[in-house]
Amino acid sequence: MKIAHKSFGSGHPPFIIAEMSGNHNQSLERALEIVEAAAKTGAHALKIQTYTPDTMTLDLDEREFHISDPKSLWTGTSLYKLYGQAFTPWEWHAPIFKRAKELGIIAFSTPFDATSVDFLESLDVPCYKIASFENTDLPLIRKVAATGKPMIISTGMASIAELDDTVRAARQAGCKDLVLLKCTSTYPATADNTNILTIPHMRELFGCEVGLSDHTMGVGVSVASVALGATVIEKHFTLNRADGGVDSSFSMEPAEMTQLVVETERAWQALGRVTYGPTAAEEKSIVFRRSLYVVKDLLAGDVLGPDNVRAIRPGLGLPTKYLDQVLGKSVKHDIVRGTALSWDMF
Repeated sequence: MKIAHKSFGSGHPPFIIAEMSGNHNQSLERALEIVEAAAKTGAHALKIQTYTPDTMTLDLDEREFHISDPKSLWTGTSLYKLYGQAFTPWEWHAPIFKRAKELGIIAFSTPFDATSVDFLESLDVPCYKIASFENTDLPLIRKVAATGKPMIISTGMASIAELDDTVRAARQAGCKDLVLLKCTSTYPATADNTNILTIPHMRELFGCEVGLSDHTMGVGVSVASVALGATVIEKHFTLNRADGGVDSSFSMEPAEMTQLVVETERAWQALGRVTYGPTAAEEKSIVFRRSLYVVKDLLAGDVLGPDNVRAIRPGLGLPTKYLDQVLGKSVKHDIVRGTALSWDMF
């Protein structure tokens, strides 16, 4: 599969997406700095989100519109105020995408309604991401799929039946290049609640590329997911968690994103293929195996025994599996200590 100039899939290193989200803290200058920092880490793509508070919810601060869960990062505010704090102004999209293009990093977005899709189409984005909370919004899925561009869909909270509806809707509406991301929709997520064994199952079930939208801390879960076949990794990204921001507490800093790029590619390289026996690189190490050697000077006619034959390094003598067969045999000629044992000696 290919997005813009970048190919990805099982034959390529993992495609790494740095998610800016609301970590720009309502500063275009900071947003552009995040783009620059993401490019320096080696991430392949920079993603933002396209919505306004009014396209997301109602301007109410009561009942279900007020965030009251004490475990939520955003408790005590309203949905409307949260989205007002987190959204990326639409007039920022063009300069963000322009800076990304200048730096050779792919930029795209997550639309949350039909108007945001139309706006992103006017900017000719190369692909689209569907957020976990929108993965059951079939009208939105169809709207995005109809663009014919690659779709990346986070699967957080979705049942198999719901995902089947989503995938069918996307494909029937024109999506040919689909990526599903295993996702746990908690912020942050914990490793024990991530269930990345779902990744190969999801690939088999839906016949598409599969990756991970990772809200856990560190790189361990993402690296492990590559071993299970993840070809796309998405992580929230910020300049410095200490700067604050709606998603900063579970976002990666630049040094961590660099480590993610390096370690996921290393994990992909390590997959290789099913193979036994020495690799070409190991051939020169075979000599350091143990083998049978004469460890005392012998005269013709002496009998081989545990006092004069041992399994030692290097590996130029008979394999050690023949030790029992050679013990008790007489040697045909004198042998000096340190000679590799061979069949023609007795």
